[in-house]
Amino acid sequence: MPKLGRRAFLIGGAGLLAGAALLKPRDEGGPYPDYFARLNATLRREGMAKPVLVLDLDRIDRNVERVRRSVARAPAKTYRVVVKSLPSLPLVEYVAKAAGTHALMSFHQPFLNAVAEQRPDADVLLGKPLPVDAARRFYGALRGGFRPERQLQWLIDSNARLAQYQELARGLGTRLRVNLEIDVGLHRGGFDPDAAFVAALATLASDPEHLELAGFMGYEAHVGRLPGFLGERAFAAAHARYEAFVSLARASQPALLARPLTFNGAGSLTYRRYEGDALLNDLSAGSCLVMPTHFEVPLLEGHEPAAFIATPVLKRLPGTRVPGFEWAAPLAEAWNPNLAQTYFLYGGNWLAELEAPPGLRSNGVFVSSNQQGVNGSSSLDLAVDDFVFLRPTQSEAVLLQFGDLVVVRGERVVERWPVLASDV
Repeated sequence: MPKLGRRAFLIGGAGLLAGAALLKPRDEGGPYPDYFARLNATLRREGMAKPVLVLDLDRIDRNVERVRRSVARAPAKTYRVVVKSLPSLPLVEYVAKAAGTHALMSFHQPFLNAVAEQRPDADVLLGKPLPVDAARRFYGALRGGFRPERQLQWLIDSNARLAQYQELARGLGTRLRVNLEIDVGLHRGGFDPDAAFVAALATLASDPEHLELAGFMGYEAHVGRLPGFLGERAFAAAHARYEAFVSLARASQPALLARPLTFNGAGSLTYRRYEGDALLNDLSAGSCLVMPTHFEVPLLEGHEPAAFIATPVLKRLPGTRVPGFEWAAPLAEAWNPNLAQTYFLYGGNWLAELEAPPGLRSNGVFVSSNQQGVNGSSSLDLAVDDFVFLRPTQSEAVLLQFGDLVVVRGERVVERWPVLASDV
């Protein structure tokens, strides 16, 4: 080989080796962060031996205070606690008391009945339109001193559904309070500012014995997912569209708007945008109090994750052995130090992301709701019976999967709160 060719070959080979070194995964493992080390010690001291959902009350307190201060900015608004995002009545009661509110938003008929029975002072707005048979079932199961004709707003998204609810009210001999769902840009249903909306208002005005307009609900979750100026522009458009509904209602049925109404909007992703806003008077939020991963957006900066899945390690094995491909394990481990150990967890395959200790990663072969397999490096000092912590991606479904919520404050388990039952 000519001298120049050898030199180019050597330089090229060195470049490939350097590139490979840069591509080689680094060791991402390490000990628990202090917070999770303390939490692991707390759960082990309590003798926990199965997957649990842990709530940190100190963090929830601080998140509630962030929402309370924002909603209190003049002109002050009602803060409405979203039950589906915090599906435990003791948790809802704790948050409502801390925030100084009786206003709740419910999305599920069994939860609605539980709220009506156990929180008879609550003011409840439905967060989605329910089949009329669900409303009929609610009235059939209603117990206690809750008065729907004063304390409950049914969400109505169409004239067809309004007619069904009107028939229900006549059959029950009662009056239903109706909140109209309006489409302010999310395009998930609801009224447009058109003739159908005007017709719904006319129906409400024509039958005060059975129907009463309680307000409007315009949800704009899409705004919270859009970056920078796109989000600003989408919020301005949603706000203008909400104003258009109110103006149209005032022009077509002024008597319906002559008394105080609920102008509801927002959610965890957008509630802070309404500081100082004079149009909406009722803001909903729930998930931002426990902060699942899907709510990591700039507008929620400062909110702290407060809900974690904690699951025991059942097995700790050296290396990464794949059934049928055992020969490849040494190569994989030599290339990636994060495959040096395999752990099998109690349960798994949840809507959640691995949080602590650092460097754990899901093993794609052992995806299981029985014994989830995860890998980690030799830098992990994670023993059998220690806990792996995962952060839910959302709260409503995940919080219902573990039985009683394990409530901690500092380094103590202080409560065990039951979750809501899915059927009544």
